[in-house]
Amino acid sequence: MTTKVAVIQKPPVFLDRQKTIASMLNSIAEAVAEGASLLVFPEAYIPGYPTWIWRLRPGGDMALSGEIHARLRKNAVDLAAGDLQPVQDAAAKHGVTIVVGINELDSQFSGTTLFNTVVVIGPDGVILNRHRKMMPTNPERMVWGMGDATGLRVVDTPAGRLGSLICWESYMPLARYALYAQDIDIYVAPTWDAGDSWLATMRHIAKEAGCWVIGTATALQGSDLPEDFPERDKLFDPEEWINDGNAVVVKPMGTVVAGPLSREKGILYAEIDKEEARKARRSLDVSGHYSRPDIFSFSVDRRPLNPVTFSD
Repeated sequence: MTTKVAVIQKPPVFLDRQKTIASMLNSIAEAVAEGASLLVFPEAYIPGYPTWIWRLRPGGDMALSGEIHARLRKNAVDLAAGDLQPVQDAAAKHGVTIVVGINELDSQFSGTTLFNTVVVIGPDGVILNRHRKMMPTNPERMVWGMGDATGLRVVDTPAGRLGSLICWESYMPLARYALYAQDIDIYVAPTWDAGDSWLATMRHIAKEAGCWVIGTATALQGSDLPEDFPERDKLFDPEEWINDGNAVVVKPMGTVVAGPLSREKGILYAEIDKEEARKARRSLDVSGHYSRPDIFSFSVDRRPLNPVTFSD
């Protein structure tokens, strides 16, 4: 049985959680109307990937960085507070699986630390998995803390066994293998990368893992930043393409079946069949009959990263 996938790369409403979620609900309804039951949104989609960090001078624009970061923090997603509930309700209403990247504020961990997180929501509206990016890249470390391996998991969905790594985590061989070793059918890669080398990586993973690969960034122009974005005209040219998007779906063994959807603020659709992943691994199963566990060993520490605790 096939599943219709919708890969959504429309821009969010930057630095506004509520308006971004409202836009998401419209996109979800649109994708459902087209028959999609697995919906994928980009990295840090709520309330937007912090693309400004690649343009501000490290240590030189502290006041502006602080102003933007404060707005990002105020509009981040606190799962414990129910900030993602409208999206969960939409998943349950339509009976669909949703994968979405968020800027996460964990009020039970810290009142200020943000995480780059991807959440998998099941068709009953329950959060099946929360994975925090383990290693933010370069200036991202001024925005997000490092995640742990508690969410380095593959979960069952109606479309198949699904796991996710965020952006350049897909360049971490051991992180990839941790998912491969859990009988993965669908590898979801929300990202901010959109170049030729990224497409090559998506195809490589589909070949290496023998699974479906879904990747997408946010298709974004300077004009998509809201007018009240601090120093918008200083940081962004309204006509420039900040990110091409390049949503893509790759079948097991590496053939592109949909996309890349370049410089288009829309939805990419594809039909996938989890059985294709099982068939692909007959000849190459890197965590099974091709793995040589007598030579190599591998382990994952899934203990959660906890804040400091005090005892009397």
